[in-house]
Amino acid sequence: MPSPVLAYRFRNLWQPRRGLAIAEASVIGLVAALSAVLLKFGSGALGTWRVHSSHLFPAWIVLPLVGMVFGFLAGLLVERLAPEASGSGIPQVKATLANVPMNLSWRVACIKLLSAIIAIGSGLTLGRQGPTVQVGAGLAAGMSRWVPTSPDHRRQMIAAGAGAGLAAAFNAPIAGVLFIVEELLQDLSGLTLGTAIIASFIGGVVSRLLGGGSLLLNLQQNQISSSFAITEIPFYLLLGLCAGFLAALFNRGLIYSIKLYRRLHVSLAIRVALAGLVSGIIVSLLSNLSGDNTNLFRDNTGLREFVIATSANTSLAAIAFIVQFLLTLIAFGSGAPGGLFAPSLILGSCLGHIIGAFQENLLHAGSPTTYALAGMGAFFSGVSKVPITAIVIVFEMTTDFNLVLPLMIGSVTSYLVADKLVPGSLYDKLLKLKGINIEYKTSTEGILTKLTAREVMQSRVESLDAEMSVEEAMQAFSRSHHRGFPVVEDSRLIGIVTQTDLLKVGDNPSQEFDKSIIIKQTILRQIMTPEPVTVTPYHNLSNVLYLLDRYKISRLPVVEGKRLIGIITRADIIRTEADHLNCENPEKPPTEPSYVVYQTRSPSTGRGRLLLPIANPDTATTLIKMAVAIARERHYEIECVQIILVPRYSSPAETQVRTTKSRRLLRQTEVLGKKWQIPIHTQIRVAHDVAQAILETISDRHIDILLMGWKGSTDTPGRIFGNVVDTVVRQATCEVMLVKLGTQHIRQEGEISTNQHPALSTEDSEIQFNNWLIPMAGGPNAWLAIKLLPALVTLGNEPKIRLTRVFHPSEVKPDMKVLEDATRQIIRRRQLYTTVIAEAVKAESVSEGVINLVSKGHYDVVVLGASREGMLQQAIKGNIPEAIASGVESTVILVRGAINAE
Repeated sequence: MPSPVLAYRFRNLWQPRRGLAIAEASVIGLVAALSAVLLKFGSGALGTWRVHSSHLFPAWIVLPLVGMVFGFLAGLLVERLAPEASGSGIPQVKATLANVPMNLSWRVACIKLLSAIIAIGSGLTLGRQGPTVQVGAGLAAGMSRWVPTSPDHRRQMIAAGAGAGLAAAFNAPIAGVLFIVEELLQDLSGLTLGTAIIASFIGGVVSRLLGGGSLLLNLQQNQISSSFAITEIPFYLLLGLCAGFLAALFNRGLIYSIKLYRRLHVSLAIRVALAGLVSGIIVSLLSNLSGDNTNLFRDNTGLREFVIATSANTSLAAIAFIVQFLLTLIAFGSGAPGGLFAPSLILGSCLGHIIGAFQENLLHAGSPTTYALAGMGAFFSGVSKVPITAIVIVFEMTTDFNLVLPLMIGSVTSYLVADKLVPGSLYDKLLKLKGINIEYKTSTEGILTKLTAREVMQSRVESLDAEMSVEEAMQAFSRSHHRGFPVVEDSRLIGIVTQTDLLKVGDNPSQEFDKSIIIKQTILRQIMTPEPVTVTPYHNLSNVLYLLDRYKISRLPVVEGKRLIGIITRADIIRTEADHLNCENPEKPPTEPSYVVYQTRSPSTGRGRLLLPIANPDTATTLIKMAVAIARERHYEIECVQIILVPRYSSPAETQVRTTKSRRLLRQTEVLGKKWQIPIHTQIRVAHDVAQAILETISDRHIDILLMGWKGSTDTPGRIFGNVVDTVVRQATCEVMLVKLGTQHIRQEGEISTNQHPALSTEDSEIQFNNWLIPMAGGPNAWLAIKLLPALVTLGNEPKIRLTRVFHPSEVKPDMKVLEDATRQIIRRRQLYTTVIAEAVKAESVSEGVINLVSKGHYDVVVLGASREGMLQQAIKGNIPEAIASGVESTVILVRGAINAE
């Protein structure tokens, strides 16, 4: 085996040092530049072929046909191979840099490159700069996986790849660096700036060497010069105001266009094909009306150059602005792979040309070219909300110092107006449409001072009574992973006891009694630490962390007055900081409604409906049998639902899913339904959240009873049954049955499902429930459990029912009236021969008594009736149903009545 020293040196060799980061940034810049050049020439060649074909054949046929066919092909590539490659690509990069789980890899980069070439070349009014940013970031993300690096290092490399892509697209390396700082990472650290500068510089230089200038406009060669006079400042302010207003309108139009396409409920390929068809029709009509300038609207780059270089032509510039505005909304809203940078520059040049022509006619000074170039920066700044980047991009493309002041006036004014009318980044709004909400926080210290103990603490607190003996406390410690417990008296905190306190009991050599006797006779009040350090729910996390460090402790009780309401630990604070660093919000972003992708319907002849969500094939057979038994006895219909989860940034109504396995599972219920002549309805829902989908189904289908499986425990902090079940129990208005199958029944069903055809397993299985235990306390839900027994006991062979009531040892004679009434009701409702036994059990607690009874009597099923409050709000005392369900290996059924009936 290698020595630890050699292993350490080997690992240290591959740490992301500054030299490695510089080398990696250099390679990223080179690769990003090559991809940008390929995208430029690929889309240009395809566009040239499209324009040439429109001269050889009728334009009204060629342009719509090419747009539709190639649009469909581009959309199909993205939809089938890399859904993350849709749209501009910059929002996806921004989400990845914010640690949102979104795929960014070489596969995404390659599909983005190919689909963008096809989409842009087909005539869609989109730019190649946004896709180049995502391609560069995707290539950097794939390359960073070669070398073991930290998450921060990987984020910096992805940002460097994005900056290199933008620098290569515009031949503007400084703008690439500024875009990283201003929009993507908002980070000015040395390593971030260093890698961004290197990657952007190499990307810009290589792109210029291989691809030439991006603007393809030589002002000196065309004898056109820019100029600026002080008297023109009001007109540049007017340009900024108009650009800001129209940019805000443009951003709103983009969001509305995306929502409008979503209402069509068609695939991405169809949407992009539709956008290509409509764009082709509009461009062909405009080509017929433009006379000598036939190619202007067929070639977006040529249109921009014409508007910049030509003399004042207000009408043409106005028509071009309106057409480009609408065509960009049509193309971008479809989700086609393409960006907004180039359309923004074209729109800005048209707007600037109009303002420049107006100023020239009024003052007979200035040049429309200067206004067109300043308008490019102004409109770009208003759309993307990056004024510094906008100024530098136009300056680097033209290298004209006379433009700097007009660019600054127009871009800053446009940014202020646009941000006032439509606050926030466009890319953040696009992410919110996909359910991703990125919060910007300055530092971890900010979250520590902002959040309070109430927002982070654990409300479920295990506590010990002050009169409890040390022996009982030791048993409590043995059953728990905690190293200390609060000591309470009448729910008021009076002290705290730790494992160290317990170990000290009986260690005094001067004591005359045996240690075991001392442990039994000593109570916690005698050994606890009185008046422990506590915090109020209004203390911020910074104060909590200070107290934890000051007193060298790992947890602090949270009290309101003297009443214990929670506990907060170092782990809670660490988890909160991790969520903050990962940009995870305490509140999940709003989810879209679930979407039904498959359903079958039977005649609606039942008196009510039972909903059965199916998720686990290993437990589906038994749950189906239970549902059928209840439906037969109550004359109900069965609504069987399968839920398929999709990421929150994907729309359930638009995401393609495979339903073959789900439909195969749903057919099991249809088999039993035909056998017992029970109406069976089935459906498959695509959703972001299981609980939400179940609640929507309850509401849509008017469900009377919900039967769902439960694994019997949860690892989610602050939850009793788990996220899904807790939410459903709280909010479902119908009756609820939670079923935790015992280990023996799950094992039997697994053997049956592997040895039999799925359609036969529901009929021929040997799973039976013969011995039933029903604890009774006299509540309304206990009687609901009694009402369900006639249906459920048909699952067994000669079933035996035991009714029991747990009473405290201090009670001299337990009240048996509840058990007697329940026995009479079972015998009266049950027609077959069934053995019913009623007996009281003495125990310290209900859960302890039931668990001991199950272990001794080998019961197959335990049925518990519990209200919504009883199931969810016994955190401090210990949740009885949850304790029983997790403490026995038998099947446990929890029953809760309808909320309106409680």
